Amino acid sequence: MKTPTRALALSVLIAMSAAGCSAGQNQANNSKPESVTELAPVVVKSGFNAKGGNINVLMSSDFQTLDPGNSNYVQTANVGQLYYRTLTMAKETAGQPPTVVPDLATDTGKVSDDGLSWTFTLKDGVKFEDGTPITSADIKYGVERTFAQDVFTQAPQELNAALDAGGYKGPYKDPSAVLKALETPDERTIVFHLKKPFAEFPALASRSNTAPVPANKDSKLDYTNHPVSSGPYMVESYNRGKSLKLVRNPHWDPATDPNRSALPDTFSFSLSTSQATISQQLLADSDPNAITLDSNGALQTSDSAKLADAKVKDRVASGLLGCNDVLSLNTQKIKDPDVRKAIALALDRQSILVQYGGRRFGELTQSPLNDKMRGYVETELELDPAGKPKLEEAKKLLEGKEYPKTLTYGYANNRDAFKNTGTVIQQNLKALGIDVELVAIPAPNYYSIMASEQLPDLGRSGWCGGADPASIRTSADPLLGPNNDGTSYGFSNTSRYFDPVVSKTMYELRNTDGTSEELGKKWSEAFGTALKTYPIVPLIRTHTNSVVGSKVRNAQVGYFFGGIDLSIVGVEH
Repeated sequence: MKTPTRALALSVLIAMSAAGCSAGQNQANNSKPESVTELAPVVVKSGFNAKGGNINVLMSSDFQTLDPGNSNYVQTANVGQLYYRTLTMAKETAGQPPTVVPDLATDTGKVSDDGLSWTFTLKDGVKFEDGTPITSADIKYGVERTFAQDVFTQAPQELNAALDAGGYKGPYKDPSAVLKALETPDERTIVFHLKKPFAEFPALASRSNTAPVPANKDSKLDYTNHPVSSGPYMVESYNRGKSLKLVRNPHWDPATDPNRSALPDTFSFSLSTSQATISQQLLADSDPNAITLDSNGALQTSDSAKLADAKVKDRVASGLLGCNDVLSLNTQKIKDPDVRKAIALALDRQSILVQYGGRRFGELTQSPLNDKMRGYVETELELDPAGKPKLEEAKKLLEGKEYPKTLTYGYANNRDAFKNTGTVIQQNLKALGIDVELVAIPAPNYYSIMASEQLPDLGRSGWCGGADPASIRTSADPLLGPNNDGTSYGFSNTSRYFDPVVSKTMYELRNTDGTSEELGKKWSEAFGTALKTYPIVPLIRTHTNSVVGSKVRNAQVGYFFGGIDLSIVGVEH
């Protein structure tokens, strides 16, 4: 899933099992471990269970969207769990990959003997914010509208790609068309028919595709202004780019929802505060009810030393994330793999890590995949593991080559680290005779631009592996895989990588039988082949530190969300 301020859907790269002890109340760890994977997660004042009060969420920009059918972003998934529910849910534990648990469904699904069908039964008593019962038809419609990629350009497609959809294009262009891959034999039962067996399907059912949407309330792109709630909170007011207010949904029944404690009475979001201001306000505890969902807790590079201050250290939630940053290279502009490799080798990735705040905030990676994943096969890139540039090797690769002498680097404008990364890239590529122009992109529009014809030549991008971090497919396919019919690049594939041989292999793997380990090995090998042509350059795996106000309780950094987990947070009042 991208991380809009972490640079991913998209995407959000791959989730990797976290080392270290389990989270506890007010754990402090100011040591300098060899790797950030050794940092124990920290939950601020856990065990709180009192209801009431208001949480103020300070953010530097608006959400990309609040529509679950048009969202591939971890920030929307985080706030979304307050106002929508899905068939299953990725339940967070600090420092660990999430666990797939039932949400609207009674269990995580029942698979048919041939593995081609998954059946879910809705719980009794689940309702929308107006008291209307949620039915299987509402789930089906929620999935159907995500096929309308001409309307919803950022609709998640991993679940859709697994369905035997037969070229279905959504409910708008041809209302008479039928999505035969979904059946609703009664109001509480929904059946998904797959192209091929997919053992990790319960994780796909936790994606926002399965959030129920009443067809008579679907206003297409305007649905983002007031998505109809199926969760514990609902939208009271939303002033785009300025503020969002969530209040309790009177028709949410906590007996049907053991996953969300829903402690605060309200959540108030400020959507236009600069990150520098957010950081200073949180460090100074000027608002004891405040948190942020911004990347790395909105902390600036210069703020790192302040985390050890006596008045701050007990208010720092932290944890290793399943999210990595990469540099996406527009393969339609930078077509020669040798030129892309030269760019990759010329990068000073160690200096880029410094822009993120140093080792406390992340570590360099050699691949979005890792050895904690089922069937993992190592891909040996020629990048220096310590992040130092290989300038002479890069120059040799460019000898006799035709290559662009001017490139654009696009970055989300809400964090200095993203711009400063561009400055490092600018300096590195100048040594190759390539001028880089830095282009600021409004953060709420970042991934829309990355998916449009205005795509920059270079762009920071990020991916979080999702509910099943041990699955190679659920990261490899969105990052570099083809579209749903295998004819072009996939919508989360911001490098626009498409190779007639490798992409065909990935497309065929979607329809291949085998165990998770067997298929993981094949996906890993295909992804490694693509990665060696450098459509993306692995950068940093994130370790987030997020300062919270002194009255905030149960503050946990979600491994998948990358920010304070809103489903369990509370406030003293």
